Amino acid sequence: MSEPIALTDENFSEEVLQSSQPVLVDFWAAWCGPCRMVAPIVEEIAGEYDGRAKVCKLDVDTAQKTAGEFGIRSIPTLLIFKGGKVADQVIGAVPKAQITEKLDAVLAN
Repeated sequence: MSEPIALTDENFSEEVLQSSQPVLVDFWAAWCGPCRMVAPIVEEIAGEYDGRAKVCKLDVDTAQKTAGEFGIRSIPTLLIFKGGKVADQVIGAVPKAQITEKLDAVLAN
């Protein structure tokens, strides 16, 4: 099973913006309760979408530059990137179906 890729300010561009496949990025922090609720869902999605989409996690406390560039004000925020651009987003702790529905829509386009 595939694990989410840990992102930093240094590897964000290479892993996300230059990716040939869509990327789901979970912006989170260790102290965030709702982030901990979403974490197992993000891990499941990483396994289920292995080979079709890349799944990554970015700790907003350690990668403040990147979080700031994307205007992350509330966590958890999940951004779906395609072709180096934000294609969709999910804000807050939401059911898995809501995340996969948006990811499937991006994959279909």
